[in-house]
Amino acid sequence: MKKTIILTSAFSLFTLIAFTGTKLHSDVFKLDTKQSSLEWFAEKVTGKHNGIIMFSNGELKNDHGKLTGSFEIDMSTIENKDMTGEYKAKLERHLKSDDFFSVEKFPKSKFVITSVTPITVVKDLGFTHNVKGLLTIKGKTNEVSFDSKIIMEENKISCNGSIIIDRSKYDVKYGSKTFFADIGDKMIYDDFTMKFNFVALK
Repeated sequence: MKKTIILTSAFSLFTLIAFTGTKLHSDVFKLDTKQSSLEWFAEKVTGKHNGIIMFSNGELKNDHGKLTGSFEIDMSTIENKDMTGEYKAKLERHLKSDDFFSVEKFPKSKFVITSVTPITVVKDLGFTHNVKGLLTIKGKTNEVSFDSKIIMEENKISCNGSIIIDRSKYDVKYGSKTFFADIGDKMIYDDFTMKFNFVALK
């Protein structure tokens, strides 16, 4: 009877270890917010602006080469880089207001990866993968797709590229011809570009 109990316990322990090993096989890489960066570029009829914004956190999981993950962006860190002084501060306040990103109500934006597909023909820009995911801004979620260069190492994953975002899909209305057809030369284009570079460490 004792032998039966010991063998049963040993088998259960072996099964638990094997199952746990399978479940924990994926490597997790935490976003290094200090090495990672986000730049934004926006244009209007009469000019253009650019600036930066910061990741707050994120992680990637590499399961036998299959990448999944999610990232959060701290909307309170929106910063303009092409102006100084009073005009810089005024634009930053405006971008954080309800006219644009309503940062007080929606302090974080989020991107969740749904698929990462290798690009079979690497072109001049060096993009290696197509990434698809769900982008949430101001509580609105839409699917986006973009090409990027991904380098996977034993203890690090790096990725860079750019994504074009249609702000009208996220209820960012100010100066948008989508919402104000007769806005004329005060129009700010709906599409803006986010250039990203992120580094995640095991």
